[in-house]
Amino acid sequence: MNTSLSWIKAYVPDLNVTAQEYTDALTMSGSKIEKYEKLDADLENILIGQIKKIDSHPDADKLIICQVDVGKEELIQIVTGAPNVKEGDKVPVVLAGGRVAGGHDGKKTPGGVKIKKGKLRGIESNGMLCSIEELGSTREFYPEAPEYGIYIFEKDAVVGQSAIEALGLDDILFEYEITSNRVDCFSILGIAREVAVTFHKEFKPPFVEETGNNEDVNNYIKVTVENEDLCPRYCARVVKNIKIAPSPIWMQRRLASQGIRPINNIVDITNYVMEEYGQPMHAFDLEKIAEKEIIVKCANNGDKFTTLDGQERILDDSVLMICDGEKPVGIAGIMGGENSMITDSVQTILFEAACFNGTNIRLSSKKIGLRTDASGKFEKGLDPNNAEAAINRACQLIEELGAGEVVGGMVDCYSKKMEGRKIPFSWEKVNQLLGTNIAKETMLEYLESLELSYDENTKEIYVPSWRQDLENSADLAEEVARFYGYDNIPTTLPTGESTTGKLSFKLRVEEVARNTAEFCGFSQSMNYSFESPNVFDKLLFSKDAKEREALVISNPLGEDYSIMRTVPLNGMLTSLGTNYNRRNKDVRLYELGNIYLPKQIPATELPEERMQLTLGMYGEGDFFTMKGVVEEFFEKIGLNKKINYNPNAGKTFLHPGRQAFICYENNVMGYLGEIHPQVAENYEIGERAYIAVIDMPEILNYATFDRKYVGIAKYPAVTRDISMVVPKGILVGQIEEMIESKGGQYLESYHLFDIYEGEQIKQGFKSVAYSIVFRAKDRTLEENDVTSVMNKILRSFEELGIELRK
Repeated sequence: MNTSLSWIKAYVPDLNVTAQEYTDALTMSGSKIEKYEKLDADLENILIGQIKKIDSHPDADKLIICQVDVGKEELIQIVTGAPNVKEGDKVPVVLAGGRVAGGHDGKKTPGGVKIKKGKLRGIESNGMLCSIEELGSTREFYPEAPEYGIYIFEKDAVVGQSAIEALGLDDILFEYEITSNRVDCFSILGIAREVAVTFHKEFKPPFVEETGNNEDVNNYIKVTVENEDLCPRYCARVVKNIKIAPSPIWMQRRLASQGIRPINNIVDITNYVMEEYGQPMHAFDLEKIAEKEIIVKCANNGDKFTTLDGQERILDDSVLMICDGEKPVGIAGIMGGENSMITDSVQTILFEAACFNGTNIRLSSKKIGLRTDASGKFEKGLDPNNAEAAINRACQLIEELGAGEVVGGMVDCYSKKMEGRKIPFSWEKVNQLLGTNIAKETMLEYLESLELSYDENTKEIYVPSWRQDLENSADLAEEVARFYGYDNIPTTLPTGESTTGKLSFKLRVEEVARNTAEFCGFSQSMNYSFESPNVFDKLLFSKDAKEREALVISNPLGEDYSIMRTVPLNGMLTSLGTNYNRRNKDVRLYELGNIYLPKQIPATELPEERMQLTLGMYGEGDFFTMKGVVEEFFEKIGLNKKINYNPNAGKTFLHPGRQAFICYENNVMGYLGEIHPQVAENYEIGERAYIAVIDMPEILNYATFDRKYVGIAKYPAVTRDISMVVPKGILVGQIEEMIESKGGQYLESYHLFDIYEGEQIKQGFKSVAYSIVFRAKDRTLEENDVTSVMNKILRSFEELGIELRK
């Protein structure tokens, strides 16, 4: 977005700042200025002069000697070769010692070209007459300038005044970096409003009066919008008795400052309003509109259409078109058609100001390979309410410039009116958020100067529809901060729990998981959350396994990354296989990562994300090594009750006889086991590998960092060692449950120290040996105390078919 300072001052008349002050202030208030350019930076001492007398050069046929009046007592003699000047002409004159921007070829010279007194073929010359190119511009923006020769002012130009001011070159162009959510600032009026608030000046937008004769526009044109989603509003007005002529100099200068070439009054008015209001407009020759009807609808696949630039465009059914009763006459929001263009013979025109879907305009622009100033604005998503104001402004300018007669009324197809919104406002919360102590009245002054009104009864701020970026109270706080001054906001510490420097409980548990794994020799691995559907076959899942119900990615990188993982094993086993094939020994890896469990298939909402601690290893260590790591982790996070293992885990990817659920208080916390030989082969792991998976959300329900410490025991312990012959079907966990349940108040601990199977043990049995410790807190235990408890334990063993080994 670009603006000239002079155009801004038209709406903020009391503005009196330097270019740098303007740049700094606007940047600090949120309208960042990338750079600025002073049009007269390389122009100096250039006045309006009038040629009083012209003589031929005695020694050069193509040179003439001009006596020029520049408002001083004496005439100045200047020798020139310009072919287009005559006596009485008023021209720009650079005096000796002054500077021009460049040469007649239009190329600028950095720092300008200094003009000195000199002689041309022996005749003294004390300055230079200037072409528009030598003043740093071109005929594209000054169409009245001759193709070759000196610029000629109008007869009412004042001799002796600054030619730079007369040409509008005493201006500054600013280039802004406006974010796409500030649609209102893609207009001169939007920037001027920001300038007025920033510098605490009055904002004076143009006053638009009602225009139009006593006729009814509906007698001239009918409008039908078939696709209201892509065209929420279409406004049309008619102007007859058109008089094509050059637009006034002031309008040409403002358009030129925006880089827009002046053409004629009608075209210039549409461009002028587009820049002023940020609302693109288009004008059609009404005589070329068949059946005097406009229909807004999508094109057909394969349609061809020739735009104003003479290029044929190939369309599809997503491109919105402006059609008449027979044919397309324009591509909506991008460019009009060659078949309805304005010519010098036009008598009646149809003005269009509409609002189109920004996304559709952007996509259509890319498809047909045409991007215009209009499409660039529509892409941002314009305010439909701005269309009426813009078209009325254009009609007002038509009448002011005598370019035609405006027909009364307006055709307005507005399917669903866009309203403003109300946002709750609390000045205390704004101060709390910003860390400031700004008075309520000051805040409201900032907001009301931005045309955001306050309702004292409801404590709400009314936001007009053109401020689409304001959605909640934090946005209002940003508006206050912008104009209070970010540099005025004091440094404060944030308040709340975040200042205590503590991790959340969940993160503390995860930190313990990482530390425990690393202390036990595991290295962290990180794997993709998306994988291939073929993973389930490699892990031997059945065809109807619930794990196969995975979320499918809409735009996957490929088949190998097309679903979100429901089990965390594929990445871990792939990493173990890679390490094995690279001949790394004794590999231990862990991962903390999410699995994604859809709530239903096909998915209608986000999946459940569950963090899993996955441990994997091969080499030194076995099932019981992995079991020890799990128990170490459980102990670190305060799970001090007995952990049980259920061998009936039923995991297809684990060895059927070497797997178990990890249970705590009758709830499954995860599983562990040896990888099934077939699965190990699928992942090219050539030796026994073990994994453990712990469900972290389930762990959080039981984890605690509360610790209770007891003093050192004062009384001695009594130890009993027992060796038993146990049926193979009985697990040591069942034995330990019996010891705990029958051990009574004196039981302190127990320890399995031997398991044996061999020739000395009868078929179907195994030998199991435990060391059991008893201790009382208030006295030394006697033999009878321990014997009675041991007898209870042994009797319970007999019920399970367990015998003492003899």
